[in-house]
Amino acid sequence: MNWTGLLGNIEPALQITILMVLLSMLPLIIITMTPFLRVLIVLSLLRTSMGTQQIPPNMVVIAMAMIISGYVMGPTLNEMNEKAFTPLSNQQITVPLAIEAAYKPLKRFMLKQTDIKDLSFFYQLSKEPNPKSPEDVSFRQLVAAFLLSELRTSFQIGFLIFIPFLVIDLIVANILLALGMIMLSPTIVSLPFKLLIFVAVDGWTLIIKGLVQSFN
Repeated sequence: MNWTGLLGNIEPALQITILMVLLSMLPLIIITMTPFLRVLIVLSLLRTSMGTQQIPPNMVVIAMAMIISGYVMGPTLNEMNEKAFTPLSNQQITVPLAIEAAYKPLKRFMLKQTDIKDLSFFYQLSKEPNPKSPEDVSFRQLVAAFLLSELRTSFQIGFLIFIPFLVIDLIVANILLALGMIMLSPTIVSLPFKLLIFVAVDGWTLIIKGLVQSFN
């Protein structure tokens, strides 16, 4: 998207207003254009598979997702800061040029994480020809394809996380059934074992390391 051509002739005061509107949309941008969604879904599925209900709390999960997203997007954020935010704060470039410069590294990041078949699907859905190069990919199709790819990847990772905890639940349920303890909930009995195994294998480090590496 050519932000410069779209906003180049707008008065400076109105450009500042547009910039404030974009800043107010920052939560939406974080959810739809960064690793935040994948990390948040995986951590939520991890909590569900362990059966710990609201532990860790939602605020902790969200904060952890934001921190991990910051680490993953470190190079991208540094490039955005050097080419857009710092020159804009020094009044070296205008708001439209800053938006254009900030979008380019963000676009490269999303393209790397987007499945080609998802991008092609949304181009077919909009009845538009496929782009000839990455620079020709439009903003609308890229964001939609990126979201779809992130959802698929996060649920694939979540499925792999669920398997070992499901095995533990099945083993505990069979043992309780063999002992005739039908009235005792297998979930309550299996929870301490799941926590013990998760801590013993340093589960948090493995999960976070796997999440970060999934973006590479």
